[in-house]
Amino acid sequence: MKYSDQANLDPSQMGGGGNGGKIAIGGGAGLIVVVLALLFGINPGDILGGSGQAGSGSSDSSPFAQCTKGSDIDKDRNCRFVAYTNSIQDYWGATVKNYKVIKVDTFTGQVSTACGTASSAVGPFYCPPDTTVYLDLGFFDELTGKLGAEGGDAAEAYVLAHEFGHHVQNLVGTMAKVQGNDQGTGPKSAQVRLELQADCYAGVWFKHATQDPDSPITDVSTDDLNRALDAAGAVGDDRIQQKTQGQVTEETWTHGSAANRQKWLTRGFSTGNPNQCDTFAADAL
Repeated sequence: MKYSDQANLDPSQMGGGGNGGKIAIGGGAGLIVVVLALLFGINPGDILGGSGQAGSGSSDSSPFAQCTKGSDIDKDRNCRFVAYTNSIQDYWGATVKNYKVIKVDTFTGQVSTACGTASSAVGPFYCPPDTTVYLDLGFFDELTGKLGAEGGDAAEAYVLAHEFGHHVQNLVGTMAKVQGNDQGTGPKSAQVRLELQADCYAGVWFKHATQDPDSPITDVSTDDLNRALDAAGAVGDDRIQQKTQGQVTEETWTHGSAANRQKWLTRGFSTGNPNQCDTFAADAL
């Protein structure tokens, strides 16, 4: 991905820098959390049994405060996360009626959220009650290490765009409909459809990322798209299960297969239309 040196960045959309230490996880729950650590969760409180009280692990001063221009990415590579976030929210702000701009809260160790207390083991997630995306930047080392993804800027941007897809689902009511009914798990479950739609929304943003003349992102190459697809495949339920337990059990899937995650990311990019992301249609999967 290429960036515009002249673009204005808005670091107010970023929070974080907090460090709450480490959560000790053991016993039977350990394996569950380890597996979910390799997925994009949306409610870590359900996993970790957190208090469910609102809060944030971030400090008052953002480590991204110096990221005000696109040229700052050359000085501090972490400023690229501001560029991703700004671009994603600019697109959805112009697309979704009454879109609410939210923050990406980065943390290390653990963080207190309205969904409960979560550790970095959970991976990136969106918390609906406090409408915040939470991200331990160390996750990207896991993505390229344990998960074997190629990585790169586009892979990172995909992760964030997926989580913002959940924010869109929250705003338009899709998430409430799914979470209000216990639909179970499996390749065609409502939970999987929710995740695949977020992948599709990520693809839609990629299609439009360079079209705004004020966008901090000026180029998304074929290699970038391939890296995003590679990352989507790396976090497929089947790939993760094969790595962590040596076998695939489809009935427990919560996010979809590698092939389906790549399919819907591609659908979003090829159409550039969020209305083409209806993973809940009867014949969608």
